[in-house]
Amino acid sequence: MPIATLLSFVLVAYTIEFDNAFEQLMPHRTTLYGTSDERRRTPWLLSLVMWANAMQYVDDDGISVREFHLRASARKADTRMLLERLSKWWGYVRMEMAPGSAAHGPDSIVRPTSAGREARRIWRELFATIENRWCERFGTEAIARLRAALENFVDAIGDDLPEYLPILGYGLASGGREGEPRRSVPPPPARGERSRLPLSALLSKVLLTFAIAFEEESDVSLAICANVLRVVDDDVVLVRELPGRSGVSKEAIDMATGYLVRHGYAKLETRSAPNRAKALVLTSEGRRARAEYCDLMITLEERWVARFGAELVRELRASLEAVTGSDGTPLLAGLEPPPGGWRAALPRATTLPHFPTVLHRGGFPDGS
Repeated sequence: MPIATLLSFVLVAYTIEFDNAFEQLMPHRTTLYGTSDERRRTPWLLSLVMWANAMQYVDDDGISVREFHLRASARKADTRMLLERLSKWWGYVRMEMAPGSAAHGPDSIVRPTSAGREARRIWRELFATIENRWCERFGTEAIARLRAALENFVDAIGDDLPEYLPILGYGLASGGREGEPRRSVPPPPARGERSRLPLSALLSKVLLTFAIAFEEESDVSLAICANVLRVVDDDVVLVRELPGRSGVSKEAIDMATGYLVRHGYAKLETRSAPNRAKALVLTSEGRRARAEYCDLMITLEERWVARFGAELVRELRASLEAVTGSDGTPLLAGLEPPPGGWRAALPRATTLPHFPTVLHRGGFPDGS
């Protein structure tokens, strides 16, 4: 398994388990859950991703849009989008416009709603809860080894990055395609501060470093390569089979296949049986991109060995494999959704994404 795949397995599994616990503790609504009265009073269910990328920066006393933009280290368009959804769509913050300022002008104030404050409290407490669960499931020594390997790698990278992967952009790119990668304004935290970062933040920083390097050399994003091109062989693959093969949502698959078709990497064909189903067929360009993906994953890992040292990379791989096994199966045991939870209505996951697919739909790492 590529080391980026192992990182992805662990990050996605940690996030889904975290989100399942949040769902049990936080009053919320979803498309299928909540009466009309509850839908007026309760916020939309969000993922840990939205805590890491947005809500952790909104102090209880409120901050300016300018300060939020700096803390979140997002592009201006992404800042506007997040604040629009967190306030008008999801119910976690409210906006107080400064005199003469636009709704999201730099001097406007972002304040958490009562639901936002409650969500912040629950999110903060859940990190210790989930890490303790993992210590019980995998062993304290294995999780301590994983944390140490990740901290050492983040130290070696020496470049501060967000505490979770960004919401994917056009072409499901990780952030370097439309400008500079999203980076924090403050200096990187000291070693002692890094030791207090949650596992999700450490995993994200290392994985995003790999994704940015990959997308600097690939015409197709890592999310599309790892989750779609990888599973489309030279035989017929029905589009409806892709979510099960990849571990990502139908919505994410639709975005990925749409991009591949528009840019000449694949075409959709209608099969006469069964039920005139759509099949995704790679063009010669698509087969080339798939082969280049496989080669580039190997090349980038070899560069990591040259840059960071064989021992550091070897220890990171070994610590990841201790919890993922050979295919990520041991991680699936912790992903049983809570009774009545929205994931309980979905088919049981048999695989994890080979790269997280974080969309604007609430931030869930499998694109749900």
